[in-house]
Amino acid sequence: MSIVDEEKTRKNIEEIHHREEEDLVQLLAQKNNIPYIDLTSVGIDTDALRIIDEQDARADEVAGFKLVGDKLHLAVRSPERESTQNRIATLADKGYEVFAYMTSSTSLKKAWDHYADISLASSSRGSFLDISESALQEISSRVSSADDVRTLFQEANEENASHRISRLIEIIFGSAVALKVSDVHIEAQEETARLRFRLDGVLQDIILFDHETYRMIMSRLKLISGLKLTQTQDAQDGRFTINFKGQQIEIRTSVIPGGYGEAIVMRLLNPDNISVGLQDLGIEPKLLAILESEIKKPNGLILTTGPTGSGKTTTLYSFLKEVYTPEIKILTIEDPIEYHVEGITQTQVDHEKGYDFLSGLRAALRQDPDVIMVGEIRDSETANIAVNASLTGHLVLSTLHTNNAAGAIPRLLDLKLKPGILAAALSVSIAQRLVRKLCVHCKVQAEPTEQEKSVLKKVLDQAARTGKDLAAYNISPDQEIVTWKPVGCEKCGGRGYKGRLGVFEAILNDNALQQILEKHPSEREVKKVAVHQGILSMKEDGVLKILAGITSVEEVVKVVDLEEDLDLFENEEMRKMDEISPARTVEGVENHDSAPHDYYNEDEAMLASEDSAVQDEVRLLVDYLQMLEQEQARHPHLGIAKQIRSVQQTILSLLKKNRTSLFEHKTKTEQERVHEEVDLLMQELKKIEHHQSIQPDVGVADALQGIRSSLQNLSLGL
Repeated sequence: MSIVDEEKTRKNIEEIHHREEEDLVQLLAQKNNIPYIDLTSVGIDTDALRIIDEQDARADEVAGFKLVGDKLHLAVRSPERESTQNRIATLADKGYEVFAYMTSSTSLKKAWDHYADISLASSSRGSFLDISESALQEISSRVSSADDVRTLFQEANEENASHRISRLIEIIFGSAVALKVSDVHIEAQEETARLRFRLDGVLQDIILFDHETYRMIMSRLKLISGLKLTQTQDAQDGRFTINFKGQQIEIRTSVIPGGYGEAIVMRLLNPDNISVGLQDLGIEPKLLAILESEIKKPNGLILTTGPTGSGKTTTLYSFLKEVYTPEIKILTIEDPIEYHVEGITQTQVDHEKGYDFLSGLRAALRQDPDVIMVGEIRDSETANIAVNASLTGHLVLSTLHTNNAAGAIPRLLDLKLKPGILAAALSVSIAQRLVRKLCVHCKVQAEPTEQEKSVLKKVLDQAARTGKDLAAYNISPDQEIVTWKPVGCEKCGGRGYKGRLGVFEAILNDNALQQILEKHPSEREVKKVAVHQGILSMKEDGVLKILAGITSVEEVVKVVDLEEDLDLFENEEMRKMDEISPARTVEGVENHDSAPHDYYNEDEAMLASEDSAVQDEVRLLVDYLQMLEQEQARHPHLGIAKQIRSVQQTILSLLKKNRTSLFEHKTKTEQERVHEEVDLLMQELKKIEHHQSIQPDVGVADALQGIRSSLQNLSLGL
């Protein structure tokens, strides 16, 4: 055996021994009813470590590893040991609130090794940035724009005091919190270094400073992030925490080498960012009602789709907060945990230890959860377990990387999910993008270009033709196209935009969709089948927000292709559906309050049609009624008077087109029977419409089933 092989074998044996030790300690921790911690994968807070002298810590086999205020997190080898109990009592006498964790000897040795680093961190806390809350509040009260940040930087540089770097770091994070920045970027350039903030999804230059200042800031940030100061040629990841107004804001740090020095990006995980209620995400009312109903069901699979940075995580957290009650258990598997939510059990993926989404989901199912959130479905195994979990009494929330809601279906089928299983499990697929909101204090009307007018008009026309209820949003396809643009004022920091919201679309799993799953449909085929659901697409949602003055054309076109699929419903098959679509409100039709008999006396040449075409139309109408019936069973509080009027109009249209096949070769008695059946059918429809107009929140699913049965039995060319 070579020296290399011997070394590899030795390391393997050491790893096996380490894993056995950790498993044993974890078992003993459970027996002693004390939390377990593996310090080999946790950053050590040097301020926590220095509370106990190294000699005493080694003698008592303890180590402080995290300090937040007066809360000391203490790793111990043996919680029942007398010296350990005495040490905890001594710390309590000094005013510390001690939280003990059981750990292994290997972990303790790793923590004790950090005593050598204490001299390097005399003024910093590893994994905790020691900024006084008064300093943060003072800075945040003075900052409302990027210009204010530049002013504070200049003042700090002019002071030239020994604490200048600490002051600059206070300014960076105080300003970032005040401006609700999502990411802070510090990048070395050839002659200077650049500070940038990501505001509402857009990077904005803040200030340039010299390389000496840059190096001192970088050293301080790497130290508090738990990163190696001397390692400059490799990427490193770390994190730390700051306290502000009683909240802990976690900072996730990423450092990579560059041509002129390291670049650092710090993501601020502010709990305020997920305090947005489901009603405030920008979801239009019809879809919001559907989603509120779906997430309250005891089981099912709900997917959010979209690229990185589209707000999927915020939406999922909003779902979790909406359904949370003390009576249910919610468990998440995330990579990483971005926000800590009270009352929810959250676990984090650790690939080095083999804890990925798949193993996490398997373990989660043994924890008896009611709701499971899986950060992302990436492979077929995870997809299958998530689907099976949704079929066995769990509500499963997850994300999928597809461009739109329709794309989730072929993606899941590509992950080897059986169509029948997917049909039973999937509840709804959602897609979203984020757009900036125009500042309400300074936005002004803008004259759209001819190209913009044309595209916006085409989107509205397609929405109207495919049954979208534009009137509910006070929008008409024929209205004048008016858009808005940003200006900039003190309220928005001169940007013209303030805050962000989503543009959404969704596809429900209904009978029409289930029927095509066996054929492994494409995105276009899924979109065609789902058109009758009447849910706005992302481009339609975006256009409505443009016309309402909520956002600008520029913002929407950055995230949504407004010209995509404008030809989707232009082929012959879809034109035929468009002509008879019950979901569409047909303008200019005759008053249908009178008896249907009035419509039998039209010119016969205009009314005749091929039997096969009529059969297709009737089948579409029956399918539509079945969909309405199912929707009413699922959402009885959603009024459907408008849809019932469309059904009436469509039946009358079929009667006109099919007069010959209805009455040709029939006796007078048979013709009278058909007249009577049609009269009764129309009377029942009128009753349902009237009922829904008065009490839209009372379901009519049973009545719709009766209408559908009558229509199937009626001789309308079948």
